[in-house]
Amino acid sequence: MLEPAWVDAGFIGVLGLLVGSFLNVVIYRMPKMLERQWAAECAELSRTETDTPAPVAETFNLVVPRSRCSQCGHMIRWYENIPVLSYLALRGKCSSCGTHISLRYPGVELLTGALFLFCALRWGWTPATAAWCLFCAAIVALAGIDWDTTLLPDDITLPLLWLGLIVAALGWNASVKLPDALWGAVGGYMSLWLVYWAFKLVTGKEGMGYGDFKLFAALGAWFGWQALVPIILMASVIGAIVGIAMKFSSGLREGGYIPFGPFLAGAGLTALVFGPQSILRFVGL
Repeated sequence: MLEPAWVDAGFIGVLGLLVGSFLNVVIYRMPKMLERQWAAECAELSRTETDTPAPVAETFNLVVPRSRCSQCGHMIRWYENIPVLSYLALRGKCSSCGTHISLRYPGVELLTGALFLFCALRWGWTPATAAWCLFCAAIVALAGIDWDTTLLPDDITLPLLWLGLIVAALGWNASVKLPDALWGAVGGYMSLWLVYWAFKLVTGKEGMGYGDFKLFAALGAWFGWQALVPIILMASVIGAIVGIAMKFSSGLREGGYIPFGPFLAGAGLTALVFGPQSILRFVGL
């Protein structure tokens, strides 16, 4: 017979699968929502009094319109949107046109479900579990968005940063006190900000974006200033491994640019599962 802790954790893991399905929507739609917002703002700034009013744009957000196949427009039915199971039942293809559905969709669902399960097993039925599940969901979404578009939206990074400070203040993060979280946020932002400007002054190029500063600041808020060095080391190791693999497989994008956000996200999840100090042992320090 299953232990009650496993039953509770299993429930939260299933919830994680559902959240992962929603994160797929966030990863795909949020960049498009930002692009529409920027285009509308630019159009408004350039509009004169004599211009005709701009047509009302179709509603597009995280809920509307319903999900559909990008190839044929087939409206996805509820039973075609069950995490993982629908993908297996459909054999990874659209039920209408047979277009291949990326493995990343069930991958995001499984990853999120596994992270939720881990949090539930580690912290039980507590506010800490809810907080860390929110952390995991935000990190997965940011990694996917940045990988696709090189964007790290403020709509996710800034709430993640503030939530880390709030969780520390409420005592839900037993391993990080509020002063450590505060200086972790400050140190995370300022360290990459200084690297950015040093690189730009030397080369005249931008080596990373401001979203990376905010994400690292958020990680500092969640893990404390003591974890900043382990996290940045792990992010560099992950980035080097992925970059070398992509170079040999000719998978690099035009210009050879790889966003740093997904590697910071991966390092944050590594710190969550194994602990920041284990990262230092992993890299031999």
